[in-house]
Amino acid sequence: MSLILKIYSYLYLYAAVQCVHQVSWLPCQFIDEHVFLNNEGHTETQLIHREAMLQFGQKGDTPVNPHAITFLIAGSKLDLRRYIEGVEAEQLECELRRYSTEGIHVRWPVLGAQEYNHWFSCTLRHAKGLFTVTGFLRRPSDQSPPGQQDYRKWPAIEDREILTTTVALVIKTQSPSVRAGLGSQQKLHCQFAVDHKGPNVTVEWHWQHRGERTRLFSHTSRTGQTQGSGVGLKSLAGGDASYSLPFTKMSSEGTYVCSVSVIPLFVSLDISLHIEEPPRVSLNVGPTLSLQEGGEQKVACEAESYYPLDVEIVWHVQDPAVSGQRVGAPLPKVLQNVLLSSHKHNQDKTYSLTAFFYLQASLRDSGKQFTCSVSHQSLRVPIKKSFILTVEEPISWMFNLTVGTIVVTLVGVLYVLLRYLHSAKKQSVQKKPY
Repeated sequence: MSLILKIYSYLYLYAAVQCVHQVSWLPCQFIDEHVFLNNEGHTETQLIHREAMLQFGQKGDTPVNPHAITFLIAGSKLDLRRYIEGVEAEQLECELRRYSTEGIHVRWPVLGAQEYNHWFSCTLRHAKGLFTVTGFLRRPSDQSPPGQQDYRKWPAIEDREILTTTVALVIKTQSPSVRAGLGSQQKLHCQFAVDHKGPNVTVEWHWQHRGERTRLFSHTSRTGQTQGSGVGLKSLAGGDASYSLPFTKMSSEGTYVCSVSVIPLFVSLDISLHIEEPPRVSLNVGPTLSLQEGGEQKVACEAESYYPLDVEIVWHVQDPAVSGQRVGAPLPKVLQNVLLSSHKHNQDKTYSLTAFFYLQASLRDSGKQFTCSVSHQSLRVPIKKSFILTVEEPISWMFNLTVGTIVVTLVGVLYVLLRYLHSAKKQSVQKKPY
């Protein structure tokens, strides 16, 4: 039994290694900076886009692309590839930048670290927005930094230079953009990891919307001080800084910022929360509408309590007998005489809209299906509501005259019969002997 367990353990470890190391390099864009004073004495920054490679391996490895700048990640306790497992290189967008510590220089508390470091940020984004990962790359240096404004004197990096680095800090979110309905529970994902134990880390959450910014949560590991709520402290100790929203409201919409600070590093990720409420659709008529030829009926389709504002309502008509044909069925005809009401603002800040038309009953339209189709960004497919029109021929005036004559005759006969019965009864009473 123990042998089988060992075999399964080895297979598991082998599979894990293969999965983690499926990405050995990534093409990246290195956005370099040239900071200078312009003619007016103001500081300007020129961004320079340069070709680069993010390569995972060991110190001294040959660069995959010798014509590009190579950021070689070697000997890291943190492996960026663990945060992008199961994703092909073609699905990733990689961006590298220099990072300024704004004059804060401390020895990074890991074994063998030198007094000074050059820092770079590496951001990996999924092409379809499934996640965002940012890692800080540390490049040790034996040269002291130039001072507080280190970005004014960045050390030059040659086009084919190899920069050997290690990953010092990683932060990730699996929910860069969240769509939520009113009254729903949401968990905004944010996780982080540092390459040494017991780091002095500060985690904060902020909410911002239309120029307003509010701090929701803050925790400092050194002092143990916590302000606000929404993040579990037990989870936080393991690197899970996810923020929980127990009940989303319209005022919950905005950008939520998860930030992690380990001096001299500071990183934040933006998570956009969008409120989307699907419309409730109803018609003012039943599944079947019966009218006499020439009659008129106002038919309305109302989309209620949706958010955000944009909604599309289309009325169309079709013969249901041919709509089921797979081949050669005519397309539904869009009605052109449809009118729209003004948008109604509801108390919960959702919207309502009505699309209506005046239906002139015609025998040629009898049996046709009228459908209201409502499209909104909260819906995967439009909501459709339909009714069948039945048109009856009007009753002619001759028919009305005939019916009227029959009714009058019957009333007259009934009257005469009643008079006769009354007279006969009276005569019978008078002839009785006493």
